[in-house]
Amino acid sequence: MTFPKNFMWGAATAAYQIEGASAEDGRGPSIWDTYDHDTRYDSLRKKTNILNKENGEIACDHYHRYKEDVALMKKMGLKAYRFSISWSRILPEGRGKVNEQGIAFYNRLIDELLAAGIEPCVTLFHWDFPQALQDIGGWANPALPDIFAEYVRVAVERFSDRVSYWMTLNEPQCHIVIGHIDGECAPKLRVTDRQAFQLIHNLLKAHGKAVKVIREYAKKKPFVGMAPNPSAFYPATDNKEDIAAAGKAAFACKERNFWCSALWLDPVFKGEYPKDVVEVFGDDFPKEMIAPGDMELISQPLDFLGCNFYTGQEIQCGSDGEPQRTPHHLGADLTAFKWEVTPRILRYMPEFIYERYRVPIIITENGASMADWVSLDGKVHDPLRIDFLQRYLLELEKAIDAGIPILGYFAWSLLDNYEWSNGYTERFGLIHVDYTTQKRTLKDSALWYKAVIKSCGKAIHVVK
Repeated sequence: MTFPKNFMWGAATAAYQIEGASAEDGRGPSIWDTYDHDTRYDSLRKKTNILNKENGEIACDHYHRYKEDVALMKKMGLKAYRFSISWSRILPEGRGKVNEQGIAFYNRLIDELLAAGIEPCVTLFHWDFPQALQDIGGWANPALPDIFAEYVRVAVERFSDRVSYWMTLNEPQCHIVIGHIDGECAPKLRVTDRQAFQLIHNLLKAHGKAVKVIREYAKKKPFVGMAPNPSAFYPATDNKEDIAAAGKAAFACKERNFWCSALWLDPVFKGEYPKDVVEVFGDDFPKEMIAPGDMELISQPLDFLGCNFYTGQEIQCGSDGEPQRTPHHLGADLTAFKWEVTPRILRYMPEFIYERYRVPIIITENGASMADWVSLDGKVHDPLRIDFLQRYLLELEKAIDAGIPILGYFAWSLLDNYEWSNGYTERFGLIHVDYTTQKRTLKDSALWYKAVIKSCGKAIHVVK
């Protein structure tokens, strides 16, 4: 068996990482503009906010070059393109007056995609929170769920005559944990555990309100989901004991861990916070934050769950029958970002998630940063990325064969881009970008992916 004929083959990006034009045509600043323009040396962390003091002012200049980028997508044979809307580009203050120039840009992009036969898939929030809203407390402000719903209504009313696929939030775990608890990304806060739960609760309420708005105001039948990055685990062997242990590890919270997937997904799909999370955090879990009706709001039915997967942890069944992390693999295969290559997560994590939540799955991000460049022959040869994608897709096919409803796969990323606090030092793209000239070059992996799409996945079985 191979991938279904209607499988959604795509690639993904995020607004702040590629658009540039950060102060053009009425766009308001986001927390990432604030964060990456603070170039002071942080003596506590012993570094500047962004490596090499880089920023997203120009990035890939997609704002001006979207037609060229869509033409390259068409050349690659993409069936779908997942992109995010810059909240402050269409609402410079995060609420209130609409910026028609920002609306016009996304209208042009959507129309260009449709003319190329590519399905536009919109992510409504991918970390670039409006600075004006951060100035009034950010996600800690109890009004934020309603403010987010207002923004979502603007987007849906303006774009849903042509857009069917909507994702409310991208990787909320990263946004809250790295940006608000660890202080390693925008908005660079270090909140207490109790405060963190209030942020999470408000963010999940915003998600629930967004789902309701999409369903109420969409002009075309909407397909609604979100795109978290569940912590990934896979079994050391295919025996049932190890598989069961890995599945248990995927959702358990035995220690104070804000990355616990069940913390983020149980409220959405089960309408409750996991008991082990509540018990582990004790008094730092503020039960009083949950008002009547909150959990019903958060658990609005979804059409799919997007999952961003890159690397994972190998699990075996311990002698006590409990999950146990296997020892570190000496000389493990690593990407340029030093993430371990663990393709088996795409075989098992979709199964673990589906068994727990019974919702169809889209792999909304998967890819690798590699050390590649334009060779003397003018091409970009990236065999390791091809090998990475091939290994992961072979495992994803096994999950489909096992009966897991997987609707699509989006490679991360379409373009080399601004990799947040790492600036422009990591290249995840299928398309190489020369940031000085903005010249685009299709990498060998882009051409390989084209063959995969054209064959509806059969090409992943060809090893060269």
